Amino acid sequence: MRILRSRRFRASVSDSNYHFNVGFRRFVTSCRAVVLPRFGGPEVLELRPNVKVPDLKPHEVLVRTRAVSINPLDTRMRSGYGRSIFEPLLPLILGRDVSGEVAAVGDSVRGLSVGQEVFGALHPTAVRGTYADYAILSDEELAPKPASVTHVEASVIPFAALTAWRALKSTARIAEGQRVLVVGGGGAVGLAAIQISVAKGCHVTTTCGKQSIDRVLAAGAEQAVDYTAEDIEFVIKGKFDAVLDTIGGPETERKSINFLKRGGHYMTLQGEAASLTDRYGIAFGLPVATAVLLKKQNQYRCSHGIEYWWTYMRADSEGLFEIQKLSEAGKLNIPVEKTFPITQVIEAHEAKEKKQIHGKVVLKFD
Repeated sequence: MRILRSRRFRASVSDSNYHFNVGFRRFVTSCRAVVLPRFGGPEVLELRPNVKVPDLKPHEVLVRTRAVSINPLDTRMRSGYGRSIFEPLLPLILGRDVSGEVAAVGDSVRGLSVGQEVFGALHPTAVRGTYADYAILSDEELAPKPASVTHVEASVIPFAALTAWRALKSTARIAEGQRVLVVGGGGAVGLAAIQISVAKGCHVTTTCGKQSIDRVLAAGAEQAVDYTAEDIEFVIKGKFDAVLDTIGGPETERKSINFLKRGGHYMTLQGEAASLTDRYGIAFGLPVATAVLLKKQNQYRCSHGIEYWWTYMRADSEGLFEIQKLSEAGKLNIPVEKTFPITQVIEAHEAKEKKQIHGKVVLKFD
């Protein structure tokens, strides 16, 4: 990492954000970052000591990274998921979640200040991710870190919680007293969905593996069904206002949709946009994906009277601040199973690849 060591300059940094931003290029010009030069297994990841830190745009924030979580999207991107989008942009930096401190702010940023502890998440198609000593996010992608949690604990929350938030709050618009089914409640998005729904006053049923039963019940689910041992179509009773499917697949989709009331919402994390784009290229793949989605929406609207959606995480400043409040109040928590130093990023990805660790893994920065 290349940093200006002048005490006089650093003192001027603490006096004014304006002085900090004017001197930014002289303050941090490069830093350590985990770079993905090509698609492949964990071994392709490279921790490089001097990766350029771009200048800040007006609404951007430079974050001194303290912890980042490894999301399924990271391992899938590393292996080639979204190849048609990302291959022309290689090398890129993986990582979506981050927790750290504000190191600098763009000229138009008003809600955050240098030195403030923050957490947040980049959108799924960002090229310069958070596996770096210094990450760059827009001011809409950050919020004050909940004071009640550590950087490690905070780093696993934003991407998963915002994914669940978009599905349940923005798309389904869940309301108090409604019934919500979370298919695959043991993962980070599933756990976040359970807690967000419970906080809204909904009645939650979930499916998960045996090892996650106690965890999802502690998160507030009223019924937890081990899908490996029981047939969910016979065990789960009644109809639901919303179903969030984190697993996907034709059979899971069929069962999930049959649980919905008329007017209900089915949302799956396993949409086909990226896979179709990879198969046919951006120019042809995106129109094909749009056509497939519209066909399914019309099909299920006519046959079942429900709304069908592919759902993805997106930046939502209001949602992130509400998530921050829930976490601060102890109503939204995603357990961390294991931490690795950033220098062991390959080992961390290998452990996730081999399914040696089922829970959340966090990369810590010095």
